[in-house]
Amino acid sequence: MTKRNTQQRRRAILDQVIASGEVSVEALSQEFNASEVTIRKDLAELEANGLLLRRFGGAVPMPQELVADSPDKVSKRKLSLAKQAASLIRDHNRIIIDSGRTTAALLPELSYKQGLVVMTNSLNVANALRELENEPTLLMTGGTWDPRSEAFQGQLAEQVLRAYDFDQLFIGADGLDLERGTTTFNELLSLSRVMAEVAREVIVMAESEKIGRKIHNLELPWSSIDCLVTDQDLPAEAKQRIESYQVTVICASSA
Repeated sequence: MTKRNTQQRRRAILDQVIASGEVSVEALSQEFNASEVTIRKDLAELEANGLLLRRFGGAVPMPQELVADSPDKVSKRKLSLAKQAASLIRDHNRIIIDSGRTTAALLPELSYKQGLVVMTNSLNVANALRELENEPTLLMTGGTWDPRSEAFQGQLAEQVLRAYDFDQLFIGADGLDLERGTTTFNELLSLSRVMAEVAREVIVMAESEKIGRKIHNLELPWSSIDCLVTDQDLPAEAKQRIESYQVTVICASSA
């Protein structure tokens, strides 16, 4: 199916969700003569763009109270970061995707990659990966469930990570400290550092507004980071400062 037809189908699916209030994957599969895997991929893409919410076996419209400037809605800026970050991934790469909204925006872009092996500590990321038609090989850290980060943490997760080696790590940040590195509100830091240790390239995905946030937990020092993917609102002096740590800075266009 052509990309144009795919977009037309997704537009029709969204119209039906809005009109009906709730739709099932099975019914959409029959109506559009498409596999359930394809429909799930459509719903995942529509949800990633903040247009609907997936539910078990189907989808419902985005509640109106979430439509206007919701923190849960994937912004155009996050999507532009995801497209830019995905361009760094080659077919057959072995990658780690950490939990988080910004890194989760990367998932629809992976449908265009072949032969990927993806490790994650996030159930949300794992479920979304299972719905991709190209079916990347999925690895999970396991470990102790942390409700604050909605991800697995702990020594078991660290042991599993150390049993592998990876081409790239994609990780977000709550803050960007120009002196120290990436910062986080989460007190559980060790798993992120192990992820960085076992990856040949560490890629941080973070919006420029994260600069200057007063967060005391240092997650990754600049010396552990290879690339920062951010947006074009990054101040020139901040970009220069980060690059002085031998970090490649890529400013994605939101256009």
